[in-house]
Amino acid sequence: MIPQPDDASFNLEGMNSPRWLDEEQQRAWRAYLRMQGRLTARLNRQLQTGSALSLADYEVLVQLTDVEEGRLRPFELQRGLHWEQSRLSHQLTRMRHRGLVRREECAEDGRGAFVVITEEGRQAITAAAPGHAETVLRLFFDGLTREQVTALEQLSTQILDRLDTTEETTK
Repeated sequence: MIPQPDDASFNLEGMNSPRWLDEEQQRAWRAYLRMQGRLTARLNRQLQTGSALSLADYEVLVQLTDVEEGRLRPFELQRGLHWEQSRLSHQLTRMRHRGLVRREECAEDGRGAFVVITEEGRQAITAAAPGHAETVLRLFFDGLTREQVTALEQLSTQILDRLDTTEETTK
């Protein structure tokens, strides 16, 4: 059971009362979580069925193809993906075993390395991208008006900006 704002256990003397979502916020938040979870699952299934890539594989390959050299330092990938170091490490290990990426030593920093997309990785994302884009359009954008897409971008950007400005205070 989730405690409610009027729960006596939260009215301890000398303590600030916690903030709670109102009913409309609760409905919106839960709808967002359901949508995000279902959309992620459907995108993952489509990629695995259509290309044998996972959504995580695709996300890594996108980061690498977004840079001209097709290579990034692991910390740059981690920052771009907003993943924990252990998740990235495990993901890269799986992708190296499948030949999608390789590790390349960094000449400027003997302890450092680059993650580099391989030709197999380029072929895989090139083959997967059209089906993935079609699925994103069909499941997400086709049901929205241009005004809703604009509003979605504005809301997302506003929340991302807030996350960026509050990130330092929550560490």
